Amino acid sequence: MRLHRSAVVLLLIAATSAIVMSCGDTKNAATAPTLDPNGIAYSFVVLGCNRLAATETLGVASSANVQELNRTFADVAALSPKPNFLFMDGDLVLGYTNDSTNLDKELQAWIALYKASPLATSGVELVTIPGNHETDNLAKVAYAPGERTWLRDMAPYITRGGNGPGAGGADALQTDQSKLTYSFDYKDAHFVTLNTDPVGADWHVPVYWVAEDIAAARARGQKHVFAIGHKPAYPYPTVPTDGLVFDPVSRNAFWNILQSNQVEAMFSAHNHVGYHSQPTGHTWMVIAGNGGTPIDASVDPTIPGTGTWFGYTLVTVTNSGRVFSKSYGRDAPAGNYAGAPTDATTMRDSTEITWK
Repeated sequence: MRLHRSAVVLLLIAATSAIVMSCGDTKNAATAPTLDPNGIAYSFVVLGCNRLAATETLGVASSANVQELNRTFADVAALSPKPNFLFMDGDLVLGYTNDSTNLDKELQAWIALYKASPLATSGVELVTIPGNHETDNLAKVAYAPGERTWLRDMAPYITRGGNGPGAGGADALQTDQSKLTYSFDYKDAHFVTLNTDPVGADWHVPVYWVAEDIAAARARGQKHVFAIGHKPAYPYPTVPTDGLVFDPVSRNAFWNILQSNQVEAMFSAHNHVGYHSQPTGHTWMVIAGNGGTPIDASVDPTIPGTGTWFGYTLVTVTNSGRVFSKSYGRDAPAGNYAGAPTDATTMRDSTEITWK
């Protein structure tokens, strides 16, 4: 989506607003209980940004924070009840290369870590979503070899893909995005996974396709909708331009689609922090970018909803339809963020994100 199409996108905002019922009130996070009183129908985990800093990857084939990644894999595998999905939400590896063979080596090493972990045989389905470090070159621009390498290496973990937008279309995409941005139903939920840096349209999602896809899911009777993409629509407050707001017209169109369809939340990473908020009073923005990359220096722990620990976000949907987002974490090892974790992983925050 380009800025020169802003007028058309604004028309989309108005049209999408009429798709479903009017918005209701969302439960105040400050009063949300920390337990699920009705039993869990299903659950999923989201996290991103586990890669090491660029200066610290020497000798680490995957370029991942291996100690934190292994701990998270083990923690998620040990959850009871087990989550149905683990969404790895981008920046799994350092990437940022003009040579896609280097990206391939990092991704293959990351996959080897996963296959050696207890998570691989736990029954939790792994779904991988690309971040800018996987799709971008040294100039920090998405390039086709990066997309192709990701699709080839991660094929076992994007098996539900295929229904996303192809090249061209209303969103004027330069490359086939059908397995990079796509959706699927699970029980009464609809999941929309988003490539937030398609070739030729960095910092954007295909809003026309998203509008049609979510409207169709609602028409089928899916009760819950969750969007998951690497870059947040609304970034962390101390880095206000580091997200899809790079193009505010397109971002606003996208967010209006989510709110008009009563989407509970968008989950993202990219900002190296745990954070949740309701930017416009309804749909939640949950940033789970605290997977093991050093927490951003600009993070302000006094901002409500901020988490400065390493870990993951667990989302549970109860049998009565209530939805909870819980941040689990542990402090980074003192003096060496990539060292072996010494703290137990505990629930650090719980927020009800049910659409009311």
